[in-house]
Amino acid sequence: MAGDEEDYVYDEDSGEWLPASELAAKRAAEGAVEVRDAVGNLLADGDQVTLIKDLEVKGAGQTLKQGTLIKSIRLTGDPQEIDCRYPGIKGLVLRAEFVRKR
Repeated sequence: MAGDEEDYVYDEDSGEWLPASELAAKRAAEGAVEVRDAVGNLLADGDQVTLIKDLEVKGAGQTLKQGTLIKSIRLTGDPQEIDCRYPGIKGLVLRAEFVRKR
């Protein structure tokens, strides 16, 4: 069964030899940032959120009203910032503390 063998690498955290793919998955999970909304719900890419207060959008001359639905958010890697799309506003980034998962 040539080609079925996987490389093993030493994991300094646990002191064990692990398959390379398992160690890579473990490191990716450690690097993942949890983003939570105003009430503590875990957010993920593609979620829909609702604003919990009126927000003035700087540079757009527009105010997003409480209750506005934002569809298909994208996480940025920052625990408090989410990337959003909204008609008429390019590059909208909202703070997670001002939204609630729908």
